[in-house]
Amino acid sequence: MAEALLNHFYGDAFEAQSAGLEPQHLNLLAVEVMRQQRIDISRKKTKWVYDFIKNGEMFDYVITVCDEQNAKRCPEFPGGPRRLNWSFPDPSKFDGSHKEQIARTRELRDAIKKKIDDWYVQALKKPLKK
Repeated sequence: MAEALLNHFYGDAFEAQSAGLEPQHLNLLAVEVMRQQRIDISRKKTKWVYDFIKNGEMFDYVITVCDEQNAKRCPEFPGGPRRLNWSFPDPSKFDGSHKEQIARTRELRDAIKKKIDDWYVQALKKPLKK
């Protein structure tokens, strides 16, 4: 969700890429709540973080959006990018009814969007885009 939100709202200033330590299948809850924002992530593929390192990709920032313990497992990237950890829960771990899981995933999406907005203002010293 973070990759799609950043690229959708601030893609003229940044290009986000997403990868995981243990990539699995795309979370259908995330697909649904992103579609509610008119952002289609249904065709995205999950990626493994080590592929970016093996390919020698360079980044200005590496932002982890997992809990702090898993963020510590994130490998070092070439070029010494600035590392940030934004600790958010994993929506695949949400329980309850489908309606409750969607509500929690929507709250998560909105919290990630707010964090991105705040970071954008700080990183570029620019006002928010509408």
